[in-house]
Amino acid sequence: MSAIEEFVFSPPSVVSVPVVGTGARFAVHRIYCVGRNYEEHAKEMGFTGREPPFFFMKPTDAVVVVNSGEVGSLPYPRLTSNLHHEIELVVAIGKGGRNIAAAEALQHVYGYAVGLDMTRRDLQNDMKKQGRPWCIGKAFDHSAPIGPITPAALAGDVAKAEIWLQVNGQDRQRSQVSQLIWNIAETIEHLSAAWDLQAGDLIFTGTPAGVGAVVAGDSLQGGVAGLGTLQLSVVAAQ
Repeated sequence: MSAIEEFVFSPPSVVSVPVVGTGARFAVHRIYCVGRNYEEHAKEMGFTGREPPFFFMKPTDAVVVVNSGEVGSLPYPRLTSNLHHEIELVVAIGKGGRNIAAAEALQHVYGYAVGLDMTRRDLQNDMKKQGRPWCIGKAFDHSAPIGPITPAALAGDVAKAEIWLQVNGQDRQRSQVSQLIWNIAETIEHLSAAWDLQAGDLIFTGTPAGVGAVVAGDSLQGGVAGLGTLQLSVVAAQ
C-alpha cells in the first residue's frame, strides 16, 4: 500500500476559466505573453519592423476571471504610479506539443478569450534601463484579467476580428487581429520551439497601439469581435 501524501500546507486550488456554452472550466497551466506583436504598438514603444517574436510569462494566480455580464474588480497594484492597460486576444491551448508547424498549429487551439496584460510601466521601464528582467512590471498579482473562453468552433473568424478597449467610455485601443505581426499559428510555432506546450496553456498574443495609464475609479471595457466583452473597474489599493 502506498503512503498517503502529506503536504506542509494545503495546496492552492486549480486556477480555471469558464467555457462559454458549457458548465466546464478550462484549467490553466501556464501563461505566455508575446511582446510588441502589433506594428503600431511596436512603434509607440520605440521599435519598428518585424523583429523575431519574444515572450514573457505570468504566474497562473495573476488571472482575474470576469464572467460574462459581470464587472470585475481590478485592484491598483503596489509600487507603481503608471499602470497601463493592454487589451489582447488570448489563445487557449487544448492539445500540447513541441516544434508545432504553423500549418498544424490551429489544431492545438481549444478556444479564444479576451484578456488584459496589465503593466506597471514605470517599473518595467526602470528594469529595461538597467538591463534587468522586468517580471516586476508584468508578472504581478491581478495582472492577467480574462473573460470566458469561447471554443474555437464558436468563435468565428478570430484572425480578422476587431479588437478594442475603452476607458470610461472613450476609445483607447482599436485595431484588427489581422494586424498581428506574428499571427496565431506563427506564434504557436515559435513558442513551441522553445517550450513544450501543454493543454491548459494560455497565450496572450500582443496588444495594439494606444496603451495608456489608468487610475483608481476608471472603468475598462474591451473586447474581440465574436468573443464578448471584458469589463473591469479599477479600485484603490487596500
